[in-house]
Amino acid sequence: MKPHLIIFAILIAGFIAYNLFFRVEDDRTNTAVNIIYASILFGYISFMAFALLKKMKK
Repeated sequence: MKPHLIIFAILIAGFIAYNLFFRVEDDRTNTAVNIIYASILFGYISFMAFALLKKMKK
């Protein structure tokens, strides 16, 4: 489970870095990138939950 948390921390750090330093000037594009990145984060959260439930089942 520890590697999953490290990857998740890297994804969160990337999201914060994007919003602080690498923001796109166009508001529509910036919003689209934020939505896609947030979707990836939530998808990874669900993957971690699924992996944890699968591990607990054993």
